[in-house]
Amino acid sequence: MTDRTHTPGPAREEAGTPSPFPPRQARNRKRGQSSRPRPARLRPADVVRLGSTGLRTRPLRVFLSALGIAIGVAAMIAVVGISGSGQAEVDRRLDALGTNLLRVAPGESLSGEKAQLPEESVAMVRRIPPVRQVAATGETGAHVYRNERIAIGRTGSLSVLAADTGLLPAVGGRLREGRWLDSATEEYPAVVLGATAAQRLDVYRPGIRVWIGGRWFSLIGVLDPVPLAPELDSAALVGRPAARTYLRFDGHPSTVYVRAEDSRVAAVRDVLAATAYPEKPGEVRVSRPSDALAAREATASALTGLLLGLGGVALLVGGVGVGNTMVISVLERRTEIGLRRALGATRGQIRTQFVMESLLLSLIGGLAGTVLGTLITSGYALSRDWPTVVPVWASAAGIGSTLVIGAVAGVYPAVRASGLAPTRALAGT
Repeated sequence: MTDRTHTPGPAREEAGTPSPFPPRQARNRKRGQSSRPRPARLRPADVVRLGSTGLRTRPLRVFLSALGIAIGVAAMIAVVGISGSGQAEVDRRLDALGTNLLRVAPGESLSGEKAQLPEESVAMVRRIPPVRQVAATGETGAHVYRNERIAIGRTGSLSVLAADTGLLPAVGGRLREGRWLDSATEEYPAVVLGATAAQRLDVYRPGIRVWIGGRWFSLIGVLDPVPLAPELDSAALVGRPAARTYLRFDGHPSTVYVRAEDSRVAAVRDVLAATAYPEKPGEVRVSRPSDALAAREATASALTGLLLGLGGVALLVGGVGVGNTMVISVLERRTEIGLRRALGATRGQIRTQFVMESLLLSLIGGLAGTVLGTLITSGYALSRDWPTVVPVWASAAGIGSTLVIGAVAGVYPAVRASGLAPTRALAGT
């Protein structure tokens, strides 16, 4: 009689009976591995395509959200660009005007009264070997008026200075109209007005007469603004001989302008006070006008830092707007998220999709803000006749900051989207 006793599974396998599972599944079962299929991996191109889908379906919302980012980036780049353009203009002007100009003026005496340079100071300064040009102006005490009917007290803060014929090239000034004082005009009642003086007197063309010191002077020229000697802008300049003859000028210079060799400026500056007034060098003030321009630019840099901070605040507000937009997008697209989860999308893929969408939204705003900021800088620089300078680091920092803000703003909505259960998301609850 045949034994039909049931043989256990392992014994059947030993006897050569085939396993009821396919070979691969059998091996997986032996190793303790799951037989579930692995989710497909998303390529970078797929991630970008998924992230851009939500942007393409809601163009108006994308525009308004990206606008906040664009305004912040544009403000930051415009501030940096305008500041850089202004610095480039200062450098260009200093290159054209030179940084080797020194200014000598009387200070205060020990008694508290204003000191006075000796008449020989110009000749003594000219003897310093590295000095190339010397010119001086002197206060006459007279005032200039549009005509003789103007009240005496209404001077408009304009002064009348006796000037050397070599003053204009020494300070790097330029004529806007007419001619400068020379040997043919310095002895006669002729006057050259600074830019501000011409504007206040409403006199712009040579040939018109102005009232100075109780007599008429003929206008022969008008100057452009003088950056290195702004005190000349609000002055009426007459020749030294004419000032002695018609305005009782005493001959003492009030300001001496000195041009020295570029490599010897510091050495000349050290000896100027003692040379101009050997008896009382402590009552002489020596300055370098180009340092004033540099200090003015440093003051502008402080204001630039403040405006840059305001631009950063605007950029931060734009980032908050992006985060808010992404949260609303997650709430509106619950069904889409549930369907993708039901079809096999993992939580990580959902998070990656929404972070990429936030990055693309911020990047659009950053690129638009970079272009807008560059256009603002170019327009302002052209209106002021400045060179246009937009630092590369500013553009890179603007775009980089938008990517950081986009990533931070997209983290919470992405985590919230990945946490939705497929059944609840499809149910719309």
